Amino acid sequence: MCNLYTVKATGAEVAAAFGARKPANFNAAPGEVYPGAPAMVVREEAGERVLQQMTWGFPLRLKTMKPESKPKPVNNIADLDGYMWRFIAHKPEHRCIIPVSGFCEAEGEKGSKTRTWFNLPDRPLFAWAGMWKDSPEWGAVFSGLMTDCNDLVRPVHNRMPVLLHEHELDEWLHGSLDDVRAFQGRCFPPEVMAMDRTAEPWFRRSAANPN
Repeated sequence: MCNLYTVKATGAEVAAAFGARKPANFNAAPGEVYPGAPAMVVREEAGERVLQQMTWGFPLRLKTMKPESKPKPVNNIADLDGYMWRFIAHKPEHRCIIPVSGFCEAEGEKGSKTRTWFNLPDRPLFAWAGMWKDSPEWGAVFSGLMTDCNDLVRPVHNRMPVLLHEHELDEWLHGSLDDVRAFQGRCFPPEVMAMDRTAEPWFRRSAANPN
């Protein structure tokens, strides 16, 4: 599953790339995004695409958690029929576009895993199919739809984000539940993607994103 991605674009650049309005008080910054952290998201409001800052992950509180503990961010959507998703998956108003410059998977032996990045060389900023809602715990939150991997990602992980071609954005934002299932069921072409294996430790965390 995807637990790390990066956005190498400012809010103004993201808004321009996706034809979205950037609010005057919007101040989300580029950089790496971890579960439970704020990030840039594009959604529709009154027929207009709008750039908004949201928290990555729907809050989940397990029965075994202590009352004072924080909810767990559920940042990937695998089963559309699961309790957390089945009430919103069919509603276009809960769809969103997650701007991404690259997503990362851990690779290697336990205790010494490194970061392997995937991107689209011809598109420095591309779209991951997402869903969002307002939560009492963290305000606006989002999660990304996952699917079976393609041949490029397969040596590293068996799942990958549902990536969208530029001409598919409106279909994702407005489509039916059958359309959503079709996006999840198709394989994004590996020939338009690239893999970058690095020596960076997987568990490196910035001070701003310690989780």
